[in-house]
Amino acid sequence: MTHRIDAVAFDVLETLLNLAPIAKRLEAVGQPAEVLGPFFMRFQRDAMALTLAGDFPDFTATARQALRTETQQAMSEDEMAHVLEGFARVPAFPDAAPALRKLSEAGVHIGCLTVGDPANTRSFLAGAGLDGYVDQVVTCDVVGTWKPAADVYHHIAQALGCELDRMALVAVHAWDCHGAKRAGALAGWCSRLEGEPGDVFLPADAHGDDLVEVADRLLAL
Repeated sequence: MTHRIDAVAFDVLETLLNLAPIAKRLEAVGQPAEVLGPFFMRFQRDAMALTLAGDFPDFTATARQALRTETQQAMSEDEMAHVLEGFARVPAFPDAAPALRKLSEAGVHIGCLTVGDPANTRSFLAGAGLDGYVDQVVTCDVVGTWKPAADVYHHIAQALGCELDRMALVAVHAWDCHGAKRAGALAGWCSRLEGEPGDVFLPADAHGDDLVEVADRLLAL
């Protein structure tokens, strides 16, 4: 069967990997588990703001600053290090491996598009049992800018050896799917995190309640 897509690039954090265990690390250093959501949202926002200002955000430094702000400067350097170390140990969502397997068996090249160091990303994909399905890992460090800048989506398509309009970006973040669409790629949105994509974003080409459903609908395009 001929598919409209040759490759799929997955967002990693919150799409493939579940950040919920980091809440326990926050509790272990005396912070409420509920800080996780605002902390990660602030981290993403600050990274985008730095990118728009023409700077290149550092993952660890930006995450530490977000933790400082959300906890009102209450965390020590060691406590922040304990929390951030958790990013290398988070598990995959249950639908991640089946979705990647389905695409791989259909002959679709699979990439991961994320922030941070490629070796670290490979490490936690391996820890989550996903690395065997992934052909390429591209991080914003390699590209020199962060999502949703168009260069990021162009770079992952090139790394996967396909034309941009033959690649789909899959994420649980509607803003990420919007960025991919604006750059010229296809997009698959999973509703697990946000429930509804919102009217301000371009609609994804495929959507579903889990990653397997998204994969099925991308293959059916």
